[in-house]
Amino acid sequence: MSDKPAWLKPHGKPWSVTSQKVVYDNPWINVTEYQAIAPTGRPALYGKVSFKNQAIGIVPLHEDGTVTLVGQNRFALANYSWELPEGGAPLGEAPLDGAKRELAEEVGLQAADWRQILTLELTNSVTDELGIGFLAMDLTPTETAPDETEDLAVARVPFAEALDAAVAGHMPDSLTVALLLRVHHMAVRGELPSHLARLVLQ
Repeated sequence: MSDKPAWLKPHGKPWSVTSQKVVYDNPWINVTEYQAIAPTGRPALYGKVSFKNQAIGIVPLHEDGTVTLVGQNRFALANYSWELPEGGAPLGEAPLDGAKRELAEEVGLQAADWRQILTLELTNSVTDELGIGFLAMDLTPTETAPDETEDLAVARVPFAEALDAAVAGHMPDSLTVALLLRVHHMAVRGELPSHLARLVLQ
């Protein structure tokens, strides 16, 4: 990664906390209510959702320039979502280990070449959830083992087709959009193997 430009320098005072209490807790998240002081000096009530996993997303990029996607019904928005293979890595687990597990479990793939390519703050106004993105290459099949709540469809499509669908709003999952754009950016900048860059950009 390049050095930060000067305009990224922070300004002002950070938030401060005067009191806090956990108002909800389950195995995946907790919600904490804060009495806080805003950077402007004004008192504020704030609620923060803390996640007990890091979000993991993987771009499985095959030698022919295709990517493997998964489709599933999502609970929170009550919609059907096509997206990259994703999952959660417990906070004590190395993100790469979580990525390897999720790729195998969801789509039955393993990779010889792994690259961590992106870190995202997914909804930084109300949660502390981080998303870690990986590019997986040199792929071979392995056994799947989906979670007992997952009913997944799998599709393998040309990278450009997946990217077009994402930027057109047909795949609005944030990790999917960001990671496909990141891989395209890598191809433009010559950060992919040359034959894969050509396929990604065609």
